[in-house]
Amino acid sequence: MRVWTRRRLLTSAATAVSAAGLAATTALPARAAAGAARPGTRDIADALRALPGLRLIEERQDAEPGYRHFVLGLRQPVDHGNPAAGTFEQRLTLLHTAADRPMVLTTTGYHAVLSPWRSEPTILLGANQLQVEHRYFGTSRPAGTGYAHLTIRQAADDHHRVVRLFRRLYPGAWISTGNSKGGTATVYHRRFHPLDVDGTVVYSAPNNVDDRDDSAYLRFLETVGTPAGREAVRSAQRRLLLKRAEMVARYEAWAAATNDTFRIIGSADQAFEIAVLRVLFMFWQRGSTADVATIPGPEATADELYTWLDDTAGLHFYADTAARRYIPYWYQIGTQLGYGDVPTDHLADLLRHSGGIEARTFVPRDIPMAFDAAAMPDIDRWVRRRGSRMLFVNGTQDPSVAEYFDPGGRDSGVLWVPGGNHDIEIANLSPADRASAEEALSRWAGQEYFTQTLGM
Repeated sequence: MRVWTRRRLLTSAATAVSAAGLAATTALPARAAAGAARPGTRDIADALRALPGLRLIEERQDAEPGYRHFVLGLRQPVDHGNPAAGTFEQRLTLLHTAADRPMVLTTTGYHAVLSPWRSEPTILLGANQLQVEHRYFGTSRPAGTGYAHLTIRQAADDHHRVVRLFRRLYPGAWISTGNSKGGTATVYHRRFHPLDVDGTVVYSAPNNVDDRDDSAYLRFLETVGTPAGREAVRSAQRRLLLKRAEMVARYEAWAAATNDTFRIIGSADQAFEIAVLRVLFMFWQRGSTADVATIPGPEATADELYTWLDDTAGLHFYADTAARRYIPYWYQIGTQLGYGDVPTDHLADLLRHSGGIEARTFVPRDIPMAFDAAAMPDIDRWVRRRGSRMLFVNGTQDPSVAEYFDPGGRDSGVLWVPGGNHDIEIANLSPADRASAEEALSRWAGQEYFTQTLGM
């Protein structure tokens, strides 16, 4: 994998973010203010109620000082190309501070988070924040049991309608952002509606451009960390499978005690094996070389092994209560997004179930799935050839970005956190790269906001 520990954006990465530098404000695009209707003297709650198709569900009393927190529902088409397909209500959350400040558009790519969390760009800019729950997750579900309209284009069109509607109240700069699956959804929105926002910051987003070749993930997992660390994880995997009967019995007892089942995956035995296979990926995605010391060694008890597996791979995710919530995720993986592979040769003599971590395993068999091999190459080409004002922030030790987005360079770039895993931020970059990222974000959003937020 090619890794930059430092890559310049449009301006020099070595340029410090100073008051003088921020004073040279780039004017916001004229389109940002065109046709925008400010709420004027109306309270923001009244302005929200006046937006067509929007329902103010709740104003929560948990926001930080200077913010108001709203839970909203927006009536969206099930199929943006066919109004006759009906509508559904999409869950949104809004953190409002001032109509004349920038807006940060974000998504987890899954269910909406109802706590008043703020993304890093929101904090840096002192911005408003609008969170969009991904279609088919949480309460944002069209009627019926199928997933035919769960596509990247339909989700991108959801975001497009959100932007068009809320620009009436927030006419300034818009920045989009997301982490992991939320980051990919943010990229897909830019692909189909590139002018909706003024800049994009994406964290730890996988780019599964070639689902026919998983060698990038295999190569990554065979070289990540240290040889001793990799061997420690692999040895723990073998010990877990050698104690399969004891581990599965404990897993089944947990499921019985919590009234959970394994109908989607098929059995506790298969769910256990999947968790063991995925623990290699999950350890490096969330851990670090320093965490190698926590891996159970040859003298570890069965209890220590089971607890480590659960802590690292999350055994509850493979039982029906949690697995049911993530059927839409695995459907997307199996129809458009693609997925990586993990090394299994060191476990071949201990495995019982074929195709364990394939997306089909996690989706009920009565839901049809067909993979669209053209979807991700189309996204990748657009990012490489036409992506502009896009910043990708990745960790060098994160297997999720074994295949990563590489924008074409129009005020865009990729910045790497050395030794970083899946949970990284601009704040974790080297001082020079952090300055480069913050300078780009400040230009895209209108630098006076950045200056006010940092007190410069």
